[in-house]
Amino acid sequence: MKLVIVGTGYVGLITGACFAEFGYNVICVDKNNDRINKLNNAQCPFYEPGLENLLLKHLTVTKLLSFTNSLSEVVADADIIFITVGTPTKRVENQADLSAVWEVAEEIGKKIFNYTVVVTKSTVPVGTTLELKNILSSNLESDKFDVVSNPEFLREGSAINDFLRPDRIVIGTNSKKSENIMKELYRPLYLNETPIVFTNIETSEMIKYASNSFLATKISFINQIADLCEKVGANVNDVAKAMGMDKRIGSKFLHAGPGFGGSCFPKDIKAFVSTAKKYNIDFSILNAVNDSNAIRPINIAKKILESKKYKKGNTIAILGLSFKPNTNDVRDSTSLKIAKLLIKKGIKIKSYDPKAMNNAKLEINELIECKTAYEACESADAVIIATEWNEFRALDFKKIKEKAKKLVIYDLRNIYNPKELRDIGFEYYGIGT
Repeated sequence: MKLVIVGTGYVGLITGACFAEFGYNVICVDKNNDRINKLNNAQCPFYEPGLENLLLKHLTVTKLLSFTNSLSEVVADADIIFITVGTPTKRVENQADLSAVWEVAEEIGKKIFNYTVVVTKSTVPVGTTLELKNILSSNLESDKFDVVSNPEFLREGSAINDFLRPDRIVIGTNSKKSENIMKELYRPLYLNETPIVFTNIETSEMIKYASNSFLATKISFINQIADLCEKVGANVNDVAKAMGMDKRIGSKFLHAGPGFGGSCFPKDIKAFVSTAKKYNIDFSILNAVNDSNAIRPINIAKKILESKKYKKGNTIAILGLSFKPNTNDVRDSTSLKIAKLLIKKGIKIKSYDPKAMNNAKLEINELIECKTAYEACESADAVIIATEWNEFRALDFKKIKEKAKKLVIYDLRNIYNPKELRDIGFEYYGIGT
């Protein structure tokens, strides 16, 4: 099968590289000429563990993967076309902006000549894939194509493993022919006994939004539990651990912290709420999740400022700027939100992140860039551990003690044992402890 992936963002690039790993001939398309030139030289536009090696392998060794900026030239020979373009939030309505999806649909509809399966892999609201079908129908006979919903469930930082060893594959289709083609496409995963869930198209689109919204709800829930724990003298880590032992609840996403960020959860919740509103469904739970997450970094910054009466001229080190470890993505990063709030109060922010420094500086020019965690801590009045990168899990605090001006730690990810740090001489502040 020949696959065409339209869009070389996070989802598109990983989808293309991993399908090449399965042995398929894959062409990835993007209208950004600079990006295509870099990709053809195996230069990855973002950091994702293992992705650069896959690109190099399938560009130069197997030659199963290629990149082009000409969609019209590759559509005619495609068996399956994946639409993986961005669907950002519209600023006014909080709806998903589907303009890029419609643009692709208009273009490929004029170039398909043989039967082709057109797949929405971008995260799109319910009804999008059938609207895509309507657009294609204006140029194509019904026997020339089928539309399919095949949402992605990729976690930044572990996306390669998520694609090659997924928890499940969800495929929404209304035709037996396209169902059989999608079965054949994912046949390499049968060896791993990966569950493949076939549904109608609307259900498939719903599964993606419902999954992300539920995970975000768990995060906001445990964060509010953490707030109560701080007031009553309980320990949120022990609460979460005991809760997670209940198989009905599970331990995943019950980690108290500064809130969720990234490219998915914030925009997906807004789009899901917007869809519910369209059908007069009150998503009060998700509204509360969104509000709770929005206020969380504000409250944490306020706590930090008030705990030691920090003022203009003080210096605070922030370790970790990406929204999560193993990525250079700073979109909706709670670390940056906290940094901006502290900078507004005149605090100098020294910062270090293993991969996200360049992207962070584009967001906040005032950040004082450091080359190591220890350089960031030098002469600091406090240290904030904001993202749980592995290299922050075993810091030498005796070394930090020698460099820092004041021995104060704000551990926003509850990585460390409070007693151990207090025994060294630090004042320790965690979340919900």
